[in-house]
Amino acid sequence: MKKKFFKTLAKLNKKILPSYTKQELDLTKASKVQLAVFGYKLWVTKNALD
Repeated sequence: MKKKFFKTLAKLNKKILPSYTKQELDLTKASKVQLAVFGYKLWVTKNALD
């Protein structure tokens, strides 16, 4: 159930949230909001793969 929830959430994130890797964002120059979005997407992806 948990894995299914995170997979669905990852698909939703892919459609709604921006992709900073495609924009080649430099993480050393990113704002706090951009870092928070990046970290959140990373956390969801990690949990979807477990």
